[in-house]
Amino acid sequence: MGANTSSQSPPLDGNEDVTFDHFEILRAIGKGSFGKVCVVQKNDTKKMYAMKYMNKQKCVERNEVRNVFKELQIMQGLEHPFLVNLWYSFQDAEDMFMVVDLLLGGDLRYHLQQNVRFQEGTVKLFICELVLALDYLQSRHIIHRDIKPDNILLDEHGHVHITDFNIATMLTKEVQVTTIAGTKPYMAPEMFSSTKPTGYSFAVDWWSLGITAYELLRTRRPYHIRSNTSANEIAHVFKTATVMYPAAWSSGMVSLIKKLLELNPEKRFCQLKDVQDFPYLSDVNWDAVLQKRITPGFVPVKGRLNCDPAFELEEMILESKPLHKKKKRLAKKEKDTSKGSSSQACHLQKHLEMLQRDFIVFNREKARHLHSDTQESTTLAKSRGVYREDDENNDL
Repeated sequence: MGANTSSQSPPLDGNEDVTFDHFEILRAIGKGSFGKVCVVQKNDTKKMYAMKYMNKQKCVERNEVRNVFKELQIMQGLEHPFLVNLWYSFQDAEDMFMVVDLLLGGDLRYHLQQNVRFQEGTVKLFICELVLALDYLQSRHIIHRDIKPDNILLDEHGHVHITDFNIATMLTKEVQVTTIAGTKPYMAPEMFSSTKPTGYSFAVDWWSLGITAYELLRTRRPYHIRSNTSANEIAHVFKTATVMYPAAWSSGMVSLIKKLLELNPEKRFCQLKDVQDFPYLSDVNWDAVLQKRITPGFVPVKGRLNCDPAFELEEMILESKPLHKKKKRLAKKEKDTSKGSSSQACHLQKHLEMLQRDFIVFNREKARHLHSDTQESTTLAKSRGVYREDDENNDL
């Protein structure tokens, strides 16, 4: 995948939309059910990013388009030091693309699988960084619903970043959230109501944080719940199981995790203030945490991709439509436009055309320029208003 995507890439002016041609594909680093991730470099700035690309036809066939659009809508409104931030989104005839922060430290699941034993001080800092991210999401009315080691990426210095907003949702005063969504072993008890669906709130993410923190310290989860465990069984587990806390853990860490794993969401820690006021964290300089001035206890190995090398081989050998051959493929496709006219093909084509029309194109750099221009003109208008008022006062 080291092949250059375009030998003669067009220069980018300030108003032009970013497209696939503006990036050089370096290598594949991950994949999901219908999307893949690769490392890219933007040709004009030489900045490195991660690019997630999702096959349109697969998204339509699996009824996932709504989720992708929702994720894009949520991500374009977010920017935080402990999130994986969206920079660009665009599309072509085959795929939808999301270009985000590149974090080369690998996800926490990868490190658990590599038998990394996270020390308590390291997990304590992870918790502080993650609660700042959750507090920010809460201020934007967003429930992530899938906080787990797989969705927490490390940067090269060892700071955490939340990724994957695919099943995130916005909480409004008008509509209660009742949909069961997430990864079962990390989902909060209130999501498994045995009678009727009950509404839940931001507290579900804080429960997932508690499960994650426990797992990082102990390399296994506090409750024996699998992805195929039924909702009734899970409800029973929460009623009957006792969580074991190793004697080697400090009493402060045990108390904090207990507050996050409180079965009753009303009593659970789910506010930044709850955590900041907690005695175990009284020594934390929260401004320093936010500015990433505190050195993490675990730093990923530099000069090595902290991910499974099989992704690269799979993209090169097994992928039927490899990304580095996209330009040739699309040019050929334009030449011999398919003549398939079955009702199924027409139905699919109709959905693909709707997707093409409604896709959200985003450019964070352009959005920032617009924002600063708006602020400048507002400031100018205000200052003119002040002078006018002063003149009026003088007349008086």
